[in-house]
Amino acid sequence: MFRDLFGERKYALQLYQAIHPEDTDVTEEDIGNVTIKNVFTDQEYNDLGMTVRGKLLLMLEAQSSWTMNIIIRIFLYLAHTWNEYIESTKQNRYGSKKLAVPRPELYVIYSGDRKTRPEWFRLSEEFFEGNKEYLEVNVKVLYGDGKGDIISQYVDFTKVYNEQIRLHGKTREAVLETIRICKDRDVLKEYLSGRGKEVVNIMMGLFDQEKAVEQFGNEKKEEGRVEGRKEGRAEGKLEGKIEAAINMKAEGLPESMIAKILNVGLNIVQEWVTGTAVTR
Repeated sequence: MFRDLFGERKYALQLYQAIHPEDTDVTEEDIGNVTIKNVFTDQEYNDLGMTVRGKLLLMLEAQSSWTMNIIIRIFLYLAHTWNEYIESTKQNRYGSKKLAVPRPELYVIYSGDRKTRPEWFRLSEEFFEGNKEYLEVNVKVLYGDGKGDIISQYVDFTKVYNEQIRLHGKTREAVLETIRICKDRDVLKEYLSGRGKEVVNIMMGLFDQEKAVEQFGNEKKEEGRVEGRKEGRAEGKLEGKIEAAINMKAEGLPESMIAKILNVGLNIVQEWVTGTAVTR
């Protein structure tokens, strides 16, 4: 839900203001959404990237589990975004004139439970024993301590959601309870009131995908050959996505939104939901 929430300029502005409360005159029109999609062959993409007045680039990831690999992932997304920016502004990267790129700020919003809460992830410290002579990447960690700002509300939503999953499993009841509790607590209330059905569809679509992949993976577990297991996981992931796409389409979710959730092209989703795709 992170991308869908902050993909709207209204909430992206609130996110920026939570990070930069000193910038009081920025407006929705100053926010440009540059979220990367389908960057790599496995179709990974960053959670959110946006420009502010074309000069500042904010890139954010959301995670509930602790991993330092986020530093490298977000750095790769930044490099790709800069590359796209240079091409879109028709700058010559091989010329003598210095390139102009927006200044980056890199963040991760952490919604998990952890006793130690460092303010920064640093590439040199985590991967190169403190050596930063040639390269350094600093990622600021946000924990949602803003007492009601949009970041705090997102973290609270995630924690309520995880608790409901523990109580009810990955079910519709868990999603509906999460929405009900959060609205009662005034957590993302406006967003959930206007987009509640869409949130349910998104979550249930992800559940369907995970369930199908897990079931197919279990069926392949007993196969003896390593290569067979690899192929089984790939087929299971594909079948899971197809089933999830069909279910989300039946719930009325737009095909463009389905493509965004499943990280595939719109034309692929259209083939899946119309039954014209050719699969093994």
